[in-house]
Amino acid sequence: MHLRSGGQEAKISRKAGQFTESVIREMTRLANKFGAVNLAQGFPDFPCPAELKEAASSAVFDDYNQYSITWGAPELRDAIAAKERAYNRIDCDPEKNIVVTCGTTEGMVASQLAILDPGDELIIISPHYENYAPDAIISGARPKYFVLSERRDKDEEFEIDEEKLKTEFGPNTRGIVINTPHNPTGKVFSMKDLKLIADLCNDYDAVCFTDEIYEHILYDGATHLSIGSFSSMQDRTVTISGFSKTYSVTGWRVGYTIASEKLTNAIKKVHDFLTVGAPHPLQMACVKALSLPESYYESLRKDYQRKRNLLLSSLEDIGFKCVKPRGAYYIWCDFSELDKTSNDVEFCMHLVEKARVAGVPGSSFFFLDGKVGGRKEIRFTFSKRIETLQAACERLKSSFA
Repeated sequence: MHLRSGGQEAKISRKAGQFTESVIREMTRLANKFGAVNLAQGFPDFPCPAELKEAASSAVFDDYNQYSITWGAPELRDAIAAKERAYNRIDCDPEKNIVVTCGTTEGMVASQLAILDPGDELIIISPHYENYAPDAIISGARPKYFVLSERRDKDEEFEIDEEKLKTEFGPNTRGIVINTPHNPTGKVFSMKDLKLIADLCNDYDAVCFTDEIYEHILYDGATHLSIGSFSSMQDRTVTISGFSKTYSVTGWRVGYTIASEKLTNAIKKVHDFLTVGAPHPLQMACVKALSLPESYYESLRKDYQRKRNLLLSSLEDIGFKCVKPRGAYYIWCDFSELDKTSNDVEFCMHLVEKARVAGVPGSSFFFLDGKVGGRKEIRFTFSKRIETLQAACERLKSSFA
């Protein structure tokens, strides 16, 4: 593939040629085009806490407007270390174990670039957030996809088939990517799940890249566990998280990685040459975010659970078969009873054009070496105002009446 510019050919990398544009962000574009309610891309349509706006403004006026230390402002790394010890039970040193990144998206790709060599195998648990596979390919790794077991009824979480996962690990396995709470299914990984993954990582000298961006968004008594807190995984885990989802600041692009000193030193180098550093004034505002009281997180969970219940009930009344999420803010649905002929892309296009509600085609959460998954599934987000969700439910109900 080549582009011509000014009479010269610009070569496009073979790696870049393997990717399509982001399906999730394309659905936002289509939602805007058709005036649809956007339940596709996972960003809130309500404001972040006022304290954070004030902290960000103050940081600008207090002249935190130049580069911070490339791997993160000391004040923020100190606050992250305290939070990791208290909430995630990970004992980390702010100087040796933390890199502040431009969101968890950069945190994941910087970590993979730092740790994986060309040809290394990286297991990706699917369905998965659409960036994970491109991250592996950009890093030169060979992704292998392990699909969570099918649900047997609407209330059962997706599960990890232990024997099948064991067969995926081999002498060339260098790592595994997990995401808990899980996008798009809402699964919260159990102690049994994490113990299995930890044992396999130790048996095969592999690293676990764990995306925990939804760590505070939990329902029905679910508990978040960090595999990086296991004594056997302290030297072979990269814990990746950030501020976008918990504090409703997806545009700030501030995340971080937690890892052993050896792995962190490698991530620092890659991060420095990828982005230099995350926005300094917003890093300072994130210090304020980490000082919010426990009542903030309790209110966050209660509010999202109310929204989950509203959307879930409406979707099921319409005829979608839904998995009840225990974490994150998405609902994974099977639409086969509503439309037996359309695939996921066709169904989503019908919704956005006719019902004027945008979701994400299920196949965008699979990247299976030519095989297609999720063809009868769709993901909706409920990270919206109650009024927005009510409007979406009314439009869907009218469309399928």
